[in-house]
Amino acid sequence: MPDLPPVTGDQLVELDIPARAEYLALARLVVAAPADIEPLFVAERIDALRLAVSEAATNAVESYQGRGEGERIIIRCNLGEEQIAVEVADRGTGFDPDDVAGAEAEPLLGRDGGFGLPLIHSVADESQILPGPDGTAVRIVVYTHPQEDGS
Repeated sequence: MPDLPPVTGDQLVELDIPARAEYLALARLVVAAPADIEPLFVAERIDALRLAVSEAATNAVESYQGRGEGERIIIRCNLGEEQIAVEVADRGTGFDPDDVAGAEAEPLLGRDGGFGLPLIHSVADESQILPGPDGTAVRIVVYTHPQEDGS
């Protein structure tokens, strides 16, 4: 799969939040807001977006475990004509996506997040994990309507 481009554009919304679980609901709300006002987005697609962003942001919060206060997460989203692209970036402890590539999503009822990368990949139309020495970025693309296999 080719690399997804950075999230930029003339309708870019950027959210810089503390890396704390209390801010996850705000992240879901902010990234879904542009999709909510676009009449082409069906409710099912907005729900998929919220879920994928929630998982990525939860992973970002968890990457800071054991570090002091003041850590931040940057969330960028851009509404395009037929899609919304989101990037969740942190400067936490990175990881090798290949180490978790075969992991299955485990149902953890009553918990905010914790379903992991397999869930992000399954609900987003496109997704990419970009680990680096200074943190990790997760890029997510959700189209207005579900994409057919092979498109």
